[in-house]
Amino acid sequence: MTDSPEELRWGVALPQHVPDGTFDPAAFRAHVARAEALGFHSAWTVEQVLGASPVLAPLETMAYAAAATERIRLGCAVFVSPLHSPVHLAKSIATLDQLSRGRIDVGVGVGGTFRMLSAFGIDADGLVARFNEGVQLMRALWSEPQLTFDGRFWQLKGATIEPRPVQKPGPPIWFGGSHPAALRRAVQRSDGFFGAGSTTTAAFAEQVGVVRRALADAERDPATFPIAKRVYIAVDDDAERARAGISAALHEIYGAFALPDLTPVAVYGPSEACRRGLQDVADAGARLILVHPLSDGTEQMERLAAEVIPAVR
Repeated sequence: MTDSPEELRWGVALPQHVPDGTFDPAAFRAHVARAEALGFHSAWTVEQVLGASPVLAPLETMAYAAAATERIRLGCAVFVSPLHSPVHLAKSIATLDQLSRGRIDVGVGVGGTFRMLSAFGIDADGLVARFNEGVQLMRALWSEPQLTFDGRFWQLKGATIEPRPVQKPGPPIWFGGSHPAALRRAVQRSDGFFGAGSTTTAAFAEQVGVVRRALADAERDPATFPIAKRVYIAVDDDAERARAGISAALHEIYGAFALPDLTPVAVYGPSEACRRGLQDVADAGARLILVHPLSDGTEQMERLAAEVIPAVR
């Protein structure tokens, strides 16, 4: 596995599904240390604040992983950033970048109006504007020694965050999203685009086309704008067992959204089937592929590194 931006890079999901009382600190540390030893470029979290599925919060999980590793990058794909105060989020991420010595990536997304926005003290009015302004404010807090900011939602006068991130002018910011307007916004305002795990490879390929056209319109070098995708995956010599397992896991994650069968978004089955599925994602335009096993995480990571990833280009 390589860290060259022109080569295919690999990320792996951090284990966040932890029913009450079952967290095993030693197993977590061993898992993330093994991911680093296997050469994964990065390890990623998700964010779920409200929900019945037992999911650890991303910032704290990343901080624990940072303490157990030295080189692997750590990220969240994605924070639903309008649900956060950008000042608090900027401070937390700056701290985490310091603690990890500059190994943090930040994915952000609007999140949509279907969420319980009232729980976070906001409403749907101006949600995209709030998202854009929040990202602008975080970047400014990371890069400017003293900030005066007169926005629609936030106003600061002579404000300072110290220490600012190790990475200058700040950690890379990836945008998630699927609507063409969101994809064009990614090109205008972010450092890269991150395709969702709930998106099929075919739909992702269409999104990449929109991104590439937007890059051309903006006269922006595609080599400076990485494209990534999360892929739910299960390597199993028994294809039907793999399908049933990943279907049940996806239902637990997305069941509350009343979505149709989501197994078409996943890659599963014997090693060769998984190699073909991941090659399709790479051919669609991903140069960072985040593999996300939904069970048996360490065993799956070992099989992916040994049997699948080396054959994908």
